[in-house]
Amino acid sequence: MQTNFSLAQLADPAMATSEKILRTCVHCGFCTATCPTYLLLGDELDSPRGRIYLIKDMLEGGKAASAEVVKHVDRCLSCLSCMTTCPSGVHYMHLVDHARSHIEETFSRRLDDRALRAILAFVLPHPGRFRLALWAAKLGAPFKPLVARLPRVGNRLAAMLDLAPAALPGREPTNRPATFPAVGARAERKRVALLRGCAQSVLRPDFNAAAIRLLTRHGVEVVHADGEGCCGALTHHMGRTDDSHTQAKRTIDAWIGEADGAGLDAILVTASGCGTTIKDYGFMFRDDPAYADKAARVSALAKDVTEFVATLGIAPVIESDLVVAYHSACSMQHGQGIRTEPKALLKQAGFTVKDVPEGHICCGSAGTYNILQPELAGKLRARKVANIERMRPDVIATGNIGCATQIGKGTAIPIVHTVELLDWATGGPRPAAIGRSAEPALQAAE
Repeated sequence: MQTNFSLAQLADPAMATSEKILRTCVHCGFCTATCPTYLLLGDELDSPRGRIYLIKDMLEGGKAASAEVVKHVDRCLSCLSCMTTCPSGVHYMHLVDHARSHIEETFSRRLDDRALRAILAFVLPHPGRFRLALWAAKLGAPFKPLVARLPRVGNRLAAMLDLAPAALPGREPTNRPATFPAVGARAERKRVALLRGCAQSVLRPDFNAAAIRLLTRHGVEVVHADGEGCCGALTHHMGRTDDSHTQAKRTIDAWIGEADGAGLDAILVTASGCGTTIKDYGFMFRDDPAYADKAARVSALAKDVTEFVATLGIAPVIESDLVVAYHSACSMQHGQGIRTEPKALLKQAGFTVKDVPEGHICCGSAGTYNILQPELAGKLRARKVANIERMRPDVIATGNIGCATQIGKGTAIPIVHTVELLDWATGGPRPAAIGRSAEPALQAAE
């Protein structure tokens, strides 16, 4: 794609990066075949190629974001399916992130939209605030029909009430800054940091608890670093760069302290949406003299938990005929390029694993997308659930809290994290989400 940025514009590192991405695009349109919003709406401007044209015009012209640009960029899920499909290697993620930051700086949203986004940014990255908000949502659930009728904001507030769990899980004892020593017999011990996370630590603390059991059982010492907080992914994808960088810096400092102290072999993440952002820290802080090196070190250490577990040589101690539908989160398959490890681990653990039809299409979660764009998110969830239920699985496995929450609200099939099944198969407890009525015949291995 031909560009006409001025030398003054290209002196801005962010603009120079976006200009290089724009020049990579050859207008081929392969991206339209896998873009969820284009599949739903059939509008060229709701495809990656269309959004690229809008972003180019906005950035190249030095313009403030227009209402049209905002509408179509807001509809983008950042699922990154287009990046997997693109034959030219267009790094759409970095381009749309720049566009969102530019929108945040130059566009004045309606008061209700601005207020909702500010509330989400204030609440979601902070577990204490988030827990209180979920209690409030539980109290407000009976009033959802009235809330839904409110002008402009009703559908979004109703979506928030829908996504809140009927009952909050109890506080998990391992969900605290601590070191969990290895208990398994291995010739070479390893030490890893495990991201506690923000929303996940409230909604599904059992995910990390299972990861800790699985890792320590296989000779890995696990640390929840003191001072670590939100990774910044949620606010980053809302274009709130200052917020996301502040959150990321705090977590980077906590992990670098561990790496420079007792040492780390890896930084593990059980939420693939967070993992995609953490692996991108090196890019995010490339121009920050105080954090460029530290951020690059963190990105180099970051791994999805299944990437690391795949190196441990796990062995099942139960036999199972459980049929697992594996849902690969967009941030896992498109953002991080992890496609085979989770399925291979589940098969190795003795489960029958089935791929979900249209597995490359997003479920509609996408961070805060299912709140900010509830109609589109609902259609994508219905499509995803229909594809899953067609397979008649016993359980759904995924590696991302957003997907687990989104899909779980649309089906009665239990949904668990991949590491919960791996933990169970290698000697841990049965995942709490799997009721005994759904449990297959399990026998102790000979």
